[in-house]
Amino acid sequence: MLYLCNVKRRIVMKKRILLMALACATLLTSCNNDDDEVNMPQTRTVLVYMSGENTLSVNSDRDLSEIMKGSQELTDDDQLIVYFDRARTDELPWLGRIVKGELKDSVSIVDMQISDKDEYASDPHVFEKVLTYAYSHYPATAGYGLTLWGHASGWLKEDSIAYTRGYGVDNGINSNWTDRGYWLNIPTLKRVLEKQPHLEFILADCCNFMCLESIYELRNVTDYVVGSPAEVPDDGAPYQTIVPEMFKRQNAVKGIIDKYADEYPGYLPLSVVKTSEMEALAEATRTVLTAIYSRSESLFLDMTGTIHYFNSYDGKFFPYYNIFYDAGDFILKYATDEEYKQWNEVCNRAVVEKKFAKTWTVGGKSRRWPSHYSDFTATEEKYHGVSMFVPQDPEYGYYLRYNYDIQMFEWWWKVWD
Repeated sequence: MLYLCNVKRRIVMKKRILLMALACATLLTSCNNDDDEVNMPQTRTVLVYMSGENTLSVNSDRDLSEIMKGSQELTDDDQLIVYFDRARTDELPWLGRIVKGELKDSVSIVDMQISDKDEYASDPHVFEKVLTYAYSHYPATAGYGLTLWGHASGWLKEDSIAYTRGYGVDNGINSNWTDRGYWLNIPTLKRVLEKQPHLEFILADCCNFMCLESIYELRNVTDYVVGSPAEVPDDGAPYQTIVPEMFKRQNAVKGIIDKYADEYPGYLPLSVVKTSEMEALAEATRTVLTAIYSRSESLFLDMTGTIHYFNSYDGKFFPYYNIFYDAGDFILKYATDEEYKQWNEVCNRAVVEKKFAKTWTVGGKSRRWPSHYSDFTATEEKYHGVSMFVPQDPEYGYYLRYNYDIQMFEWWWKVWD
């Protein structure tokens, strides 16, 4: 009996020793995994997508040189990728990594097996395949960024499917003009980005991008959107100073907008929107619009004197025929003090950074304030950093089409419907 008890004790002790050994092994493995995670390179990947087969082709070489200059300050963990398409018949669009001012690992659209010939940079299939190639060949552990370089027109689109506007017009014939060509509209842009790694930021180096309609559409694919509600000068962003800011591991968007504003002090409005606040802003906007229109006798409010960021360039209807109005200036004009205060508090949580400008540039630094913007006065109180379409009388100008086109955006159904 004593013998059997001793045997049982030995068996129990062995089990305890085995369990302790397993626990230690698990602990050691966990520690090693933690160490591996700590020691894992904190790589960041930023893609600059340059759609330059249009009037901006003449600016593409200079901006590429600025990008290369800015890359001099990057580390080995910073992966700066450029997709480059300009109006040249002697080269195919290419993608490559910029390292210390030099182009590395360059591959053409043929090498990437996207096409056997030049293609529209604004074709959604090309856009998707380029992004997939870039982010799969240069994966990141510390976030992804995307810069959209080229022309843009906010939510605005043409009435022809072939010429749908939004971002990145490509004329398809390697010409330096933009009258005709394919555009990548914002809802389609969103559908492509939904298939890609989540972005920390989108820098829109293009005109009229900071409209609530576009930003709301992109709210689930990126944490921040940086850009201008107005028309951007042809010179665009100062990449030699902005590129290093793109790779900051903390609050990169603050450095991006600061450096951008330094290039155009006082004459280019800019903003940063935190997309996680867009649902709240949509709800607040719907609430204040309900109050405003409950007091109005007309469905089409008088927008005279309201800050706007784009004009139809049609002298027949100037100065009242506009499309992108400052969202806050509109609400400030028609809401009560308390209604505006409540809305503005929500807006300020979404628009986390903004740079005020009394005037803004069109076509270049030498053309700062054309007659198209002489029908209002911009002040810091009136400026809110984001634009918004306000439906107008469909009997006037092209508003019949615009009042219809806006309905392709989720913002319309959330806020106006």
